[in-house]
Amino acid sequence: MKNELKKRMFRFAVDTGKLCTKFPLSREYNAYCNQLIRSSSSVGANYRAACRGKSDRDFLNKLKIVEEEADESMFWLEVLLEISDKEHQEIKRLHSEANELLSITVASIKTVKSSIYRNV
Repeated sequence: MKNELKKRMFRFAVDTGKLCTKFPLSREYNAYCNQLIRSSSSVGANYRAACRGKSDRDFLNKLKIVEEEADESMFWLEVLLEISDKEHQEIKRLHSEANELLSITVASIKTVKSSIYRNV
């Protein structure tokens, strides 16, 4: 499961980067795409860091960053969907993937939290 999730998060980052190449070079698109690229790539990078966590609490803290970055990615995808008249199908697909990654992360956070507090 861990490796499958790493692959999905990597693919999400790559696919959002590819999406951003399809928008015009303009001040607003550049700003939104830069933010999306940062947040979407941070999802996978922080999950990889979480998997190398030194403790359950370290793992939990890094997963919370993954949660925030996945949610932020969804926000930027929503902005692009609103301001753009193209790539709607791909934006919606990536939004759905971000939502699934977010849901998996939140479920993992709940599991780890219950494990930590059960052992206290």
